[in-house]
Amino acid sequence: MDTANPDIAALIGRLRETLGPAGVLTDPADLAPCETDWRGLYHGRTPALLRPASTAEVAAAMRLCAAAGVAVVPQGGNTSMVGGAVPDESGRQVVLSLARLERVRAVDAVDLTLTVEAGATLRAAQDAAADAGCLLPLSIGSEGSARVGGILATNAGGNNTLRYGNARDLVLGLEVVLADGTVWDGLRRLRKDNTGYCLRQLFVGSEGTLGIITAAVLKLVPRPATRCVAFAALASAAATLDLLARLQRHDAAALAAYEYMARAGLDLVFTHIPGAVRPLATPAGHYVLIDLATPRPDADLRGGLETVLAEAMEAGIVLDAAIAESGAQEAALWKLREEHTEAQKRAGASVKNDVSVPVSLVAELLARGTAACEALLPGIRVVPFGHVGDGNIHFNLLQPEGMDPAAFLAMDHAIMDAVCDVVRELGGSFSAEHGIGRLKPYLMPAWRGGAELAMMRAIKAALDPRGLLNPGKLLPAAEPDVVGPTVASG
Repeated sequence: MDTANPDIAALIGRLRETLGPAGVLTDPADLAPCETDWRGLYHGRTPALLRPASTAEVAAAMRLCAAAGVAVVPQGGNTSMVGGAVPDESGRQVVLSLARLERVRAVDAVDLTLTVEAGATLRAAQDAAADAGCLLPLSIGSEGSARVGGILATNAGGNNTLRYGNARDLVLGLEVVLADGTVWDGLRRLRKDNTGYCLRQLFVGSEGTLGIITAAVLKLVPRPATRCVAFAALASAAATLDLLARLQRHDAAALAAYEYMARAGLDLVFTHIPGAVRPLATPAGHYVLIDLATPRPDADLRGGLETVLAEAMEAGIVLDAAIAESGAQEAALWKLREEHTEAQKRAGASVKNDVSVPVSLVAELLARGTAACEALLPGIRVVPFGHVGDGNIHFNLLQPEGMDPAAFLAMDHAIMDAVCDVVRELGGSFSAEHGIGRLKPYLMPAWRGGAELAMMRAIKAALDPRGLLNPGKLLPAAEPDVVGPTVASG
């Protein structure tokens, strides 16, 4: 910590006077959890953890930090995959937690809106919507700990993007504290509002570099009354797209999720995750999980799905399939998908790629990406999975059996580049839903350089001219040849 610095010590004193004893923590035991990202890629240092309890206190804290010229790192649930919510190693950046701003301010079942503070967990927001007979259709693996503000700041995707879009598609209004402590109250519930620039979308996906989201108005949908979940073994990667097209033609409005798993990844789940049960006896190289949902209680989702699957089997696209008979079986099928990350962690060192391509090119990505990685490192284990319905594949790579983990991780940039070269040729993105954080800014000049990156820098300069909000995240340093850290990529 840098509390020995008289300027920092004086600032902490003023912050304590403003936020109270519970609003400023400096004990090393309290600071440790916020100084390291949950993947353990980055280990920073901070002199203080700020815990304001209201928007007014966030604004007051920002005014004091701005006056002292001290940078602020906003932090929600600290579940970033790319080190986007941790301080650097200087010991001069304070961390501002939104955890105490956790109220649900309003739920309107007619407007189908939820007004919630940024510190509420996604699960708490989902529960509030459910209590009103509605659904907040955003679902991610960390929803029990990830907080609404961080989810919006990173424009999280998740399992239901195919049907409902990313986080930004669910935002009607925001309340934001700017770098100088100014509060922008944009908490509007309007479905149509054509009065100038759409400012809320500047902050969604900005990773805390433009302002601190303190509350949001989110869109809800009617709660589903009928659901049908199935698991299918497919003849090829191309067959996953064929089946997707058949499901969309049959009833696109009912298709909530369509998740891809390769055999190698599924085998890891069966090996490393207790309680994981094989739903099919037929082996295959490719599998999908299908989730249908509708608010219509009389809808025959199962009958329609059986028809589509039967036709696909006749065409040689689907090799085998199982449809869940109960809520417990639905959960068991989803467990196979959701435990991929944990199973891979237990299997050894990994390099993670969160990439996207046009949906029609997913099969080509799988084939070409696999070939490129196997050519680079024979024996590498390719374990892709993810949201094939929206073109987002987590193209993950595991160390070859018997290879030293450190030696494998030392190749992370070469492996990442092998995948990204294919992604770029297919017109895709190197970051589909996890963001840029501290891990990937060095890629920005090559992928988003020229006018696009210049516009981003201009927006940053306009809203945070002194660079006090989450420095070192998202935007690269001024020089285009900045080299990123040698870590397991995500």
